[in-house]
Amino acid sequence: MNENIEKIIYQDKEIYLVKTAHVSKNSVEDVKKCVEEVKPDAICIELDEDRYKKLQDEDSYREQDIVKIIKDKKVGFLLVNIILSSFQRRIAKSLNSENGGEMIEGINQAKALNIPLVLADRPIKTTFSRIWNNLGFKEKIKLLVTIISSIFDNEEISEEDLASLKQGDALESALNDVGKQFPIMKRILIDERDQYLAMKIKNAPGNKIVAIIGAGHANGIKNNIDKDIDLNALEDLTKKKSFLSLFKWLIPALIIFMIVYTLLTNKEVGIDQIKTWILWNGSLSAIGTLLALGHPLSIITAFIMAPITSLNPLLAAGWFAGIVEAMLRKPKVKDFEDLGIDTANLKGFWKNGVTRILLVVVFANIFSSIATFISGADILASFINLFK
Repeated sequence: MNENIEKIIYQDKEIYLVKTAHVSKNSVEDVKKCVEEVKPDAICIELDEDRYKKLQDEDSYREQDIVKIIKDKKVGFLLVNIILSSFQRRIAKSLNSENGGEMIEGINQAKALNIPLVLADRPIKTTFSRIWNNLGFKEKIKLLVTIISSIFDNEEISEEDLASLKQGDALESALNDVGKQFPIMKRILIDERDQYLAMKIKNAPGNKIVAIIGAGHANGIKNNIDKDIDLNALEDLTKKKSFLSLFKWLIPALIIFMIVYTLLTNKEVGIDQIKTWILWNGSLSAIGTLLALGHPLSIITAFIMAPITSLNPLLAAGWFAGIVEAMLRKPKVKDFEDLGIDTANLKGFWKNGVTRILLVVVFANIFSSIATFISGADILASFINLFK
């Protein structure tokens, strides 16, 4: 046993928390030694069903239908997953270790000992959905900017960072940084999962439990181990009602009203407003698609659909552009096989057929949103001038 393994008592159970760095060889050894010494009745790992399957089958991306992902509005979820996985692979490569090696070791130990394996983490899709549903408009924009900027971040990992990762304390620092920038995100991504993990771990079968967790969750689990947690509440995906929901419909309604009123009052100005709306929305969405290196027909699709979809919060130009891109440039098996390699650098996101489609969707939507505010402001200014 060492400082990375901590024993806690819950009622008649002995729970051994193996605090890992996820990408460190030392963590794999810690898991092996802990299981050998404790001889547990069950092993818990910080994974959900989807991530467990992905860890077992790294080629699972092949089975995903890109068009269906776009239609189901899961592009952002998939892209964020790819970016996070790419970052972890980059760290693992720098450490000359295997990404998720300690989880694989826990899985193998459970199989070898023929004891229950408990997937103790909340589904990642649920976590991401709860984050998005609870973020305000400004926070969503800030989060999107942070995610996109991370794609362009080619900063090398320093020796000090690598040393910290081997010890696990860099994870604590990273989690604290998340909390400072996005308090709501920290609550859902970290605090709620601490509660979820604590509940699943203490309810694992047997009296001796080995729980393999990220070092950053250890304190939260200890603080919640004696509490009665409602897991259903932590899995609830009900969107909070806010002014933002009304705002999404109010903007298009106001724009339509101003254009119609202007047409009835001054036809020439009204036509100019329509041109402004079409040119700004179409052009910027097309530029976004072009920056993603979309197919010419995808660019044309973005131009045509953006002025229409910007007036309907239930639709988005990027979805149509992305579907066209996926149909014209259907990803090859090699694209799925090379996802891990290609996304290790910035250029690879545009080179790979899978991520290029995702970028088409995201960029077309973002640029269309920017155009909505620019053209909307222009239309508002000309509308106000009618009364001068």
